[in-house]
Amino acid sequence: MRIVFMGTPDFSVPCLQSLIDDKNEIAAVFTQPDKPKGRKMILTPPPVKVCAEKNGIPVYQPTTLRDGAALEIIKSLQPQMIVVTAYGKILPKEIIDYPEYGCINIHASLLPEYRGAAPIQQAILDGKTRTGVTAMYMDEGLDTGDMLMKTELPIGENETADELHDRLSAAGAELIVRVVHAAQSGTLTRTPQDDSKSSYVKMLTKDMSEIDLKSSAHEVHNKVRALSSWPGAVIRLNGKKIKLHSTLLSDKHGQPGSVLSLDPLTVACGQGAVIILELQPEGKKRMDSKAFINGLHISSADELKFD
Repeated sequence: MRIVFMGTPDFSVPCLQSLIDDKNEIAAVFTQPDKPKGRKMILTPPPVKVCAEKNGIPVYQPTTLRDGAALEIIKSLQPQMIVVTAYGKILPKEIIDYPEYGCINIHASLLPEYRGAAPIQQAILDGKTRTGVTAMYMDEGLDTGDMLMKTELPIGENETADELHDRLSAAGAELIVRVVHAAQSGTLTRTPQDDSKSSYVKMLTKDMSEIDLKSSAHEVHNKVRALSSWPGAVIRLNGKKIKLHSTLLSDKHGQPGSVLSLDPLTVACGQGAVIILELQPEGKKRMDSKAFINGLHISSADELKFD
């Protein structure tokens, strides 16, 4: 299959690599422009660009797809299919309609649930025990096209968004190859989404970070897992922020915010409690909770209370 691939972050790379390994002809890759990163604001290429260049594939990084220039490039490339995975731009109808076998998108949820920007994190925030990836035909809506195939995965009780991200990315890479083979053999079947069962997910923002310790332990634990990479889940001690990186559920109970044990560090929530394994005090490096407690030079759990 002659394919134009569109994607940008780490999530997209296994899909691109699987299409390459499957001996498809990748005519070109479209990805977001390089962006400055880090404290020194060094201009950095997106992961998909790095993968494409490593494999000798032409790369295009248009700032817009709506001025007609991208369409002319695609027409010159004559792809049979366009594959889109976390590209980060909405495709205009004339691009969606161009390839013979359509525009296929790999989305990290079991559609029609969790359309939109942060489906992996939202599934964890909501305490879901299963999620997956969906291959679908693209249309002009936001993740609204007809579905083609799905792969379902369990979510571990302590699994973070980063860990789930990697498993879903690998599942998407396997799924897109199956879709391409089915398209070539004429066996793809399409299923319209039931809009009455749909839900939309907004982008993550920093104002989601604050943890309310009056919430249940499950809600707190899920928030830590979901926001582990960015923006991070935060509690406070004496007014100073402490980012929580890793927690476990505890069956202990107490007043929300009170410390029930120093070893392991166990903090009461509205219902139940969480054991804090790793944290990061404001202005300091990530550390395990034992090192944090040792640095406070306290001997009793009664001396601490988190907000």
